[in-house]
Amino acid sequence: MSDQKLIVEEKDHVLMMGLNRPEKRNAFDLEMYRELSMAYGELNRNPNLRCGLLFAKGDHFTAGLDLPQWAPLFTRGSFPDLPAKGIDPLGLDEENRVSKPIVMAVQGICFTLGIELLLATDIRVASRDTRFGQIEIKRGIYPVGGATVRLMQEIGWGNAMRYLLTADEISAKEAWRLGLVQEITEPGKEFEKAFEIAKTIAKLSPLGVQATLKSGRTARSKGDQAAIENLLPDLMPIMKSEDFKEGIQSFMERREADFKGV
Repeated sequence: MSDQKLIVEEKDHVLMMGLNRPEKRNAFDLEMYRELSMAYGELNRNPNLRCGLLFAKGDHFTAGLDLPQWAPLFTRGSFPDLPAKGIDPLGLDEENRVSKPIVMAVQGICFTLGIELLLATDIRVASRDTRFGQIEIKRGIYPVGGATVRLMQEIGWGNAMRYLLTADEISAKEAWRLGLVQEITEPGKEFEKAFEIAKTIAKLSPLGVQATLKSGRTARSKGDQAAIENLLPDLMPIMKSEDFKEGIQSFMERREADFKGV
């Protein structure tokens, strides 16, 4: 077994990031969190990377925080210090989020931080056996990684409070019904489906994909009008790009476009 707590591999313009602490149910210690931060930073900076895929080795996505390591930080009112080139995987700073889409594949248990990581990604695939739980209040604390804000954005106030205030588990089927995940697969097929989606995204215009993601996030964080005001200004530089020319040319020639991201 590798000593790395995060396995990172690039394929077909997709950066695959695999949690690799299965003997601890992929519980997040500070080292794993920092390694994931570095991977997000690489995804953000590397022009050859167009989409991320977050997944986990073993039977479970994550049991959540390795709380004894995190408790002293929370007591001081802080999150872990991140590497200079790292990006917070929770994306709580809207001005410093990864600018490329991330697809997430989950299986087994996905508790606390796992759900908050999921809420910071863009497309989610779950194995039919996945069990979700935002269970911090069972431990005497409450979620501080974004769930109290983003869960209601995803599934509505009443549905969010139903699970935040009871710490009840959410089945994969219910998560799909609520819109928390977009696809359900048979156990063991979640990575395959998520990679298929990530590769589809990676084949499309990186400029168009990133502009779409930026516009949607602007609408969510700053309101619809702010996003509307940026629609044409953000489109104008894309209209001058080689990718726009390739998109038109490929349409005329009835072939798949070969986008370069410039």
